[in-house]
Amino acid sequence: MLKKYRTVLKSTGISPYIWTVLSILPFYFISQSSSRIAIFIGVTLTILFFIFYRFAFISKGWLVYLWTCILICLSIALMTLFNYVYFAFFLAYLIGNIKDRVPFLTLYFIHLVFTSIAINFKIVLHTDIFLKQLPFVLIILISVILLPFSIRVRKERGQLEEKLEDANKRISELVKQEERQRIARDLHDTLGQKLSLIGLKSDLARKLIHTNPEKAREELKDVQQTARTALNEVRKMVANMRGIRLKDEIVRVKQILKAAQIKFVSNQDFTLSNVSLLTENILSMCLKEAITNVVKHSGAQTCFVTLEQTPDESIMTIRDDGPNSVKDEDLNKGNGLLGMRERMEFVNGSLEIISQQGMTLIIKVPNMVKLSE
Repeated sequence: MLKKYRTVLKSTGISPYIWTVLSILPFYFISQSSSRIAIFIGVTLTILFFIFYRFAFISKGWLVYLWTCILICLSIALMTLFNYVYFAFFLAYLIGNIKDRVPFLTLYFIHLVFTSIAINFKIVLHTDIFLKQLPFVLIILISVILLPFSIRVRKERGQLEEKLEDANKRISELVKQEERQRIARDLHDTLGQKLSLIGLKSDLARKLIHTNPEKAREELKDVQQTARTALNEVRKMVANMRGIRLKDEIVRVKQILKAAQIKFVSNQDFTLSNVSLLTENILSMCLKEAITNVVKHSGAQTCFVTLEQTPDESIMTIRDDGPNSVKDEDLNKGNGLLGMRERMEFVNGSLEIISQQGMTLIIKVPNMVKLSE
């Protein structure tokens, strides 16, 4: 029991005791009156103050402002009749909890003006019981001035902290979701190309197993090597998601096109300059996906790949001479083209599809200053 009491005291401090004392004190001041009628009026006003104070906290909209105005009147009446000024502290706390700015400022100034007038009036009358508690009266007046703004700022800061916490949770969820999507795309692109190559070489080996066993044996060795390469790439990707250089991807592209009996045409060096590893990795992934689509869907005999760098951007073009065309609305179908467009959006790039005498993909990404290793 004592431990629980210490926990509550640690979280709330002595504020509950202060509120309790301030709630009991008005009856002491009322009891100083010699008239029973005055005592009855004082007790009635005090009870009404607490009832209306409760209503003010549980009400909404304009009722809050109505109860607050009534409470200000009761506080001024008790101060004038019984020298009890401490209800102004209750009202300062209540006004500080009003959310809307205009009603807050309006009630704040009304309360401050009427409380100041009442205090000065009692000082001018030289009421003994009021003058004896003058230091506490000054403390209450300072509270009336500062407490509402202090409470309002604290509540706004608490609301901002809650919004910040919610935003951080949302960002965390979005990061996790984006990471899952990225891993899904990378797994699709990495395994998709290798499995396509394995399938093509397996079909070729099956066709050659009776007519040319030696050639079939070589194809099966390539299948084995490709499977090992795919497994190694998956392990690397899962371990540290390392980037793939474009010139290394070109080597794999030549292999898969050769296995699909599609001629690869390109007479240039695919070494990029002044481009970040992230951008080069995305270009490599897009090239891999584009070549996979050429092999699977185009029915092409030749595939052309070019790379051009300008001071502002890098432009990679993949073109085939196949009869099967892909339209821009096909971007919403499957993981391949949609994943390429998502990658382009990630680096502020663009993907353009031209279906004329085959299919042409034009991939543009802005150049970025290469970071040091």
